[in-house]
Amino acid sequence: MTDSEKQLVFSLLNQKKIARKEVLLRQGDSCKKIYFVEDGSLRAFNVNNSGKESTIMFALQDWWITDMDCFINQKPALVSIEALEQSKVMELDFHSLQELYKSIPKFERFFRILFQNAYIREQQRALQNISFSTEERYWKFVDKYPAFVQKATQKQIASYLGVTPEFLSSVKRKKES
Repeated sequence: MTDSEKQLVFSLLNQKKIARKEVLLRQGDSCKKIYFVEDGSLRAFNVNNSGKESTIMFALQDWWITDMDCFINQKPALVSIEALEQSKVMELDFHSLQELYKSIPKFERFFRILFQNAYIREQQRALQNISFSTEERYWKFVDKYPAFVQKATQKQIASYLGVTPEFLSSVKRKKES
């Protein structure tokens, strides 16, 4: 990007420091921002009508996170987003993103590729959920995202995999023996 393009991007971003367990977005609230993780880690989760919590995704340094459907369509959020640790994010609101798309075509291309990769990742996750055992899914998760294992709780990882923390403990013990 040119210096003027960089200046425009940074003028539209808002840096925010967030404490561990601080919530950036609450399920049901208006979803107006997308977040770039400068430092730390976040997770997006949904709580169903029965009170069951399901982790939808995690985000580490240099990742983007939001409730994409609700952000793009300007609807109430279906997920909450919270910090797993003290973190620093750059937030970009919907209208500023649209302005960047118009002003800097490279930025639109960057986000198109980003969204394509996110779609591929979610498609692979869906296929793993129907093709692999929970044990296989867990070990693939550990291999692919070792940093999450250090930052997320066992309960959060279990909710991401769709199992109980107790079942996940048994999977881990089985490997150790």
